[in-house]
Amino acid sequence: MTDRYGPDVLSSPRPNPRAARPFPAHVGEVVEEVETGFVGAILSVEAAAGMRVVVLEDRHGRTRTFPLGPGFWVDGAAVVLTLPPPAAGSRPDRAAPHGRTAGGRALTASGSLKVADAPARVARASRIWVEGRHDAELVERVWGDDLRVEGVVVELLDGVDNLAAALREFRPGPQRRAGVLVDHLVAGSKESRLVAGMLRELGEGRAAHVRVLGHPYVDVWQAVRPERVGLGEWPHVPRGTDIKVGTLRALGWPHSTQADIASGWKRILGRVRNYRDLEPALLGRMEELIDFVAASRG
Repeated sequence: MTDRYGPDVLSSPRPNPRAARPFPAHVGEVVEEVETGFVGAILSVEAAAGMRVVVLEDRHGRTRTFPLGPGFWVDGAAVVLTLPPPAAGSRPDRAAPHGRTAGGRALTASGSLKVADAPARVARASRIWVEGRHDAELVERVWGDDLRVEGVVVELLDGVDNLAAALREFRPGPQRRAGVLVDHLVAGSKESRLVAGMLRELGEGRAAHVRVLGHPYVDVWQAVRPERVGLGEWPHVPRGTDIKVGTLRALGWPHSTQADIASGWKRILGRVRNYRDLEPALLGRMEELIDFVAASRG
């Protein structure tokens, strides 16, 4: 079965596409974008920022825009999306405004169709937990509109070490699902051991109503594409050095005090415009958590 959320950091990497064949991007064709795992029907092909892009819409009505060309699958085979032959009497496509589809429909920062004037839904009993304030602020910036429509509240754990106690108090069940986003959830890490132990403690009955997913980064800062702060890649911070302090030092930004760290994060967060500025390893995990929690009966 196709994983529309993209690969989990604890799963084996997917193969790179090989021997891709040309595939005309006809409206209505269903394709999968390889890097993110996003699966959707083609809504349109547009011109944007001097390049051709394809707009996909998934089964929940969420849309994403990707560069036209290689990096897609159709029925499990690698393809290169190409311009479809023009219909008789048709006009060339035109660039859609930023944050809109070709039909003029507004999009949220996550790429979903924006619901105009929608009131926030009464909060569900189910919750999404993140490790810290910076995680929560990044989630709000990109997925805030979606979470309000779904009635999903994001809460802070203040560290994955507090997860087991939080779940014991929360008592997850069919109407109280818990979605958890964990930093540095990779094989052999402290975080992966804590999560495995917590799930064993919960037992199969309650664990079925909990989904713990993570990204491979030591800190959520690194889930922001480094080019947004003028870097080719995030700096390697030596073991024993605080990841935030080391990152700010490498950027040449003030880093001596907690106020410096808070200011540095606000500068980084301020460069995030929408989902395109985040790494796929975070995008797929957050969307899977939102879907998991939103599907609960509570």
